[in-house]
Amino acid sequence: MRLCALLATLAGALLAVPGPVGWRLPSHSPRFERPGDVVLGGSFCILRFYNAVSLDFTALPAGPASSRVSSWGYLVAQSFVFAVEEINRSTHLLPNLTLGFSIRNSGDSVHGAMHETIAFLTGQEDPVPNYSCHRGPPRAAMVGDTRSALSVAMARLLGLYKFPQVSYASSLPTLSDKTQFPSFLRTRPSDLTASYAMTQLVLHLGWSWVGIITQDDFGQQAGNIASQELGQAGVCIDFHLHVPYHQSPEKIDTIARKMEKSTARGVLVFLTNSIIQLIIQRLVGIRVLGQVWVSETLLHTVIALATPGASWVLQGAFGLKLHSSHAHGLSEFFAHLHPSRTPEDMFLRRFWEATFGCRWPHGNYTAPSDMQLCSGNETLRDHKYPFQEVSRLEAAYPAVYSIAHALQDMVLCEHENSECGDPVHFQPWQLLQPLRKVSFQTPDGTHIMFDANGDLVTKFDVLQGQWSPEGQFYFVHIGNMYPHPSLENRMMILLKDSIQVPSSVCSTSCEPGSSQIPQQGAPHCCFECRPCPEGQFADQRGAQACGIICLQCPDEQYSSQSKDHCLPRTETFLAFDEPLGLVLTVVSLALASLACLILGVFLWFQKTPVVRANNRALSYVLLVSLSLCALSPLLFLGRPSTTTCLLRQITFAVVFTVAVSCVLAKTLTVVLAFKATRPGQRVRICLGPFASSSVVLAASLVQIILCGVWLGTSPPFPHKDTASEPGHLVLQCHEGSGIAFSCVLGYLGLLAIGTFSVAFLARGLPDTFNETKFLTFSMLLFCSVWTAFLPLYFSARGKATVAVEVFCILASTAGLLGGIFFPKCYLILLKPERNTPLSLRHEPWAQRDLGKGDPPSHRHSTISARPPSQQQDPGSQFLVPVLTTW
Repeated sequence: MRLCALLATLAGALLAVPGPVGWRLPSHSPRFERPGDVVLGGSFCILRFYNAVSLDFTALPAGPASSRVSSWGYLVAQSFVFAVEEINRSTHLLPNLTLGFSIRNSGDSVHGAMHETIAFLTGQEDPVPNYSCHRGPPRAAMVGDTRSALSVAMARLLGLYKFPQVSYASSLPTLSDKTQFPSFLRTRPSDLTASYAMTQLVLHLGWSWVGIITQDDFGQQAGNIASQELGQAGVCIDFHLHVPYHQSPEKIDTIARKMEKSTARGVLVFLTNSIIQLIIQRLVGIRVLGQVWVSETLLHTVIALATPGASWVLQGAFGLKLHSSHAHGLSEFFAHLHPSRTPEDMFLRRFWEATFGCRWPHGNYTAPSDMQLCSGNETLRDHKYPFQEVSRLEAAYPAVYSIAHALQDMVLCEHENSECGDPVHFQPWQLLQPLRKVSFQTPDGTHIMFDANGDLVTKFDVLQGQWSPEGQFYFVHIGNMYPHPSLENRMMILLKDSIQVPSSVCSTSCEPGSSQIPQQGAPHCCFECRPCPEGQFADQRGAQACGIICLQCPDEQYSSQSKDHCLPRTETFLAFDEPLGLVLTVVSLALASLACLILGVFLWFQKTPVVRANNRALSYVLLVSLSLCALSPLLFLGRPSTTTCLLRQITFAVVFTVAVSCVLAKTLTVVLAFKATRPGQRVRICLGPFASSSVVLAASLVQIILCGVWLGTSPPFPHKDTASEPGHLVLQCHEGSGIAFSCVLGYLGLLAIGTFSVAFLARGLPDTFNETKFLTFSMLLFCSVWTAFLPLYFSARGKATVAVEVFCILASTAGLLGGIFFPKCYLILLKPERNTPLSLRHEPWAQRDLGKGDPPSHRHSTISARPPSQQQDPGSQFLVPVLTTW
């Protein structure tokens, strides 16, 4: 007994330690109790404690006094009673068990919550920790409290005994830590879950430019988490303001001014009632309108509507409301409340007085003149409670049901690895396992279950502030948010289609086909729009962490005119059936036919002096090579293939080299023939029967070697050109090695220049036995064409490149063919009288040579007097046989 007395003394001393305005708890606190087979405890803030007297330690500290009644706290306590009575009437839930309860007043005070919790555990008015004088029915669990600060204190104490605690309103994230609070559960989610739901709503609305306002430790924690989540999703934070615990008008004004300057329309709010009202007051004063608030506690926002002008600030605001049970019959239960029906309810009279503004007469109490006495005829049936649509008056209802289902599961051993308990004799810790695993539906169909942290898994109702047609401002239900495991911890959001969703962006989204260029020194949500360049496109597939960027179209596609998608390219090449290809084909065949025709003429008239004097063998080779030159453009037309790509440039280079080398051999033969005018000269050795063939073979062999090296190292191949013609895929041959191609063309160019130089120097030799003038003219055409070819070829794009090369081939072929052979064909076909040996002797050059050294007056008579065999000088006698035999 002495030990008990000592413990009681120590407990009283501990509980009497003063706070900032120190006070002691009353010895006998009001409560509302009913007996039962199992008793549930409930801690509610019904009567708020206060003490206006500061301590000077000159007298014993006075006890606390209770001030106003919390109507919300009392009605939530009545939802607790309603749930117990409904369960006791049930025939399928604990049918053989009657639940009792003990409702206690925490006074919205940590001291009060601790006192009532220990009193409930010990069964004593002056409780002694860890000592119980209770011998009645078992205590099953404790429901409460409202504020997280109270629940934390209770949870630390109840956790020592593993005594189940189910809170109906506390939302502090720390309470989810089961290492600190192993026996704590709650029928509402954590505030972090609510803040996470806010971020999901922001993302669903498509906002990318928002502000955040926080207060106290929780608000700052929730705001930081929201900022982190939004940042990872690409949302930019324009401002992140924190309201200090000891706020001042200057600080509130600073926050309001920053909000005024912000361009973000969406604002996430993590504030309490009082701070919300202060900020709204200031925003109304400086007329900051148009911002859309998102609050995770709708009740705070609704209460703030009492501020004049608040509806204009909160227009369009979004609020989250925990989707709670709709306890059918609860309103009727509230309507039947009356002190005469439940005299054991010590709180009802105070609630009655606060509700109707009257006083119950008792003793010698005389009511003030302006205060009426309560008659008992008042009724709660038509009474409207403030903010009833968002105040969750049924908050304790699911908490009681979860305990009842846990009791039934414990009795029926519904869960594996759990001990079956005697419903009358069990330890409270035995109830924890089934309580954590409950999964049921309340009578209204609301599903109740807890996650691994003991937090309620539930959905949120989304409400929005709107004006009614009658001009009233109210919050209307516009949708729901559901936790959805298949969405990777994201929430499924369903909103009505008719709602007006405001926009909150720093920069308006770019039109399709434009990329986002971030502004210097600004977040990535602030950007400029720039059209995509040719060949690129921009759509939602180009969305990156830094915004929409332009993507390159595949090689086989090109960007549309709007640059928002890619279109397939049309394959194009210089085909035979298109007009240009058809013209080039006709010209090519015509030139080849003409060369063959001339060859036939030369073969037919091969015995005539003109054919014999033009070196028949070289003429035949030259005509064959020119016919092949005329046909080589056919390899450039049509769809390129590996074979045509390998043959076209090689064939062109080789046959043109043969043609030019034939011209060079013919020119050298004429020059050397006129140099070898005296018998015994060494130059005559170069006029042997194989001299011209050696020139052609040697010159052609060099080109063949170059082409062989080209084919062996980097041969041409088919290539798809996407850059030359927009919208087209040009099929062409790639040279493979630009150096090899340049060497082949360079050698051909050097050979042509050398031939032209020799022909130009020999242009003054006699005209009948050589064609140096015509060779000079034809090579001049050849060099001019290919000189113009180079800049045109390298500046052309697409199939125009092929057309330029084909045109140059045909033009140079026509130049050689016409410049060399047309004059001879003219003599053979149209002037046959000049194609005889006798006419050759009367050519002007013969007259000039035969009259060397004679006076001009005697030249004609001298030639006429001598026989033809005696009129030629020794050089002429040698020259004619030489040229005519080749």
